[in-house]
Amino acid sequence: MTAGRDSATGMSDTAESGKIHHEGRRRLRPSLTDPSWLILRKRREIFTHWLGRLNHTNALVLDVGGRIQPYRALINGQPSLYVAVDIRLTPLVDIAGNAAELPLRNDCFDLVFCTQMLEYAPEPRQVIAEIHRVLKPGGFLLLSAPAVHPQDSDRDAWRFLPAALRELLKEFSAIDLSPEGTSLTGFIRTINVCVVSFTTVAAFRGLFRFTIIPMLNLLGALFETLKLTSNTSFTANFSVCARK
Repeated sequence: MTAGRDSATGMSDTAESGKIHHEGRRRLRPSLTDPSWLILRKRREIFTHWLGRLNHTNALVLDVGGRIQPYRALINGQPSLYVAVDIRLTPLVDIAGNAAELPLRNDCFDLVFCTQMLEYAPEPRQVIAEIHRVLKPGGFLLLSAPAVHPQDSDRDAWRFLPAALRELLKEFSAIDLSPEGTSLTGFIRTINVCVVSFTTVAAFRGLFRFTIIPMLNLLGALFETLKLTSNTSFTANFSVCARK
């Protein structure tokens, strides 16, 4: 019986690991049918640019909220250590813990990722303070956070505009804040998300994903290419590179 349970557990872990890797690939290189295609591809662009300026050979890297790790593949060179912390233990998580109380020593990491988790933290300021504490002097934080998005769970508590992000990151010596698209992108992405979220019939959701959403995504990409506006007051998401 024990062998049977172990086998079932192993199969369950393998299935979960497969789902996590699939989600990581989806976030890094989303399909045109993804409601968040516009901002996910822009974030990949932004992170690729920032990481391209840094040498990560033998770096110590921390991923806060690192259950999925979509941007690990963008690191140049081979880090000597990649540590993932998340409140939920999954096959990719090394430490199950609270981001507001990182069980790690001071000044030990060269690079920290914190992507799309700050909105779920009860105390975002404390999470940023902990990240600042564990970064080496001169180390970098790569952060992404939503400014506009429907609530997706009971734990979803915060949205972050540029002024809020600068206030949270004021202890860092330098901050580079980049919008993940203009207000037009944010508007189209919000329509996409609402179409999927508010459509209760699964068949219609599937239909919209393969018809309306790709068309809106291509329209948004065209608007961005034509540079019809530089307004970012309705930008859906922001990325930040902060240096300690």
